[in-house]
Amino acid sequence: MYRRTTRSIEITVKPMYLEEQSEPASDHYVWAYWVRIENHGAETVQVRARHMRVTDATGRHQEDHGEGISGEQPVLEPGKAFEYTSLRPLKTPSGIMAGSYEMDTATTGERFAVEIPAFSLDSPYQERRLH
Repeated sequence: MYRRTTRSIEITVKPMYLEEQSEPASDHYVWAYWVRIENHGAETVQVRARHMRVTDATGRHQEDHGEGISGEQPVLEPGKAFEYTSLRPLKTPSGIMAGSYEMDTATTGERFAVEIPAFSLDSPYQERRLH
């Protein structure tokens, strides 16, 4: 699992390779990743937008921007959490993802970014090298 805390908002990510949805012979590899956003702070916050960067094994970058998460803009009161699962296909057997959520506070409307920890997308088809 990967974790990062920004301004008392903890992001936990757990990626999982999906063998049954992947087709390595066709350069199609699929991962699910579970995300938990937990508010350890004293004020209520709301997720307004997301930005994800994906880099595959060849160094090719993809960007994913959008409002909220899966069509939702969850409100997180102190001590509360929001969880979701998403999918990411790649044409290579490995990659890395990272990004941020844009949030605002309920009381002042202050906008701030919460970092999503970089996490590795690994499959059993990734060539291993020792340096």
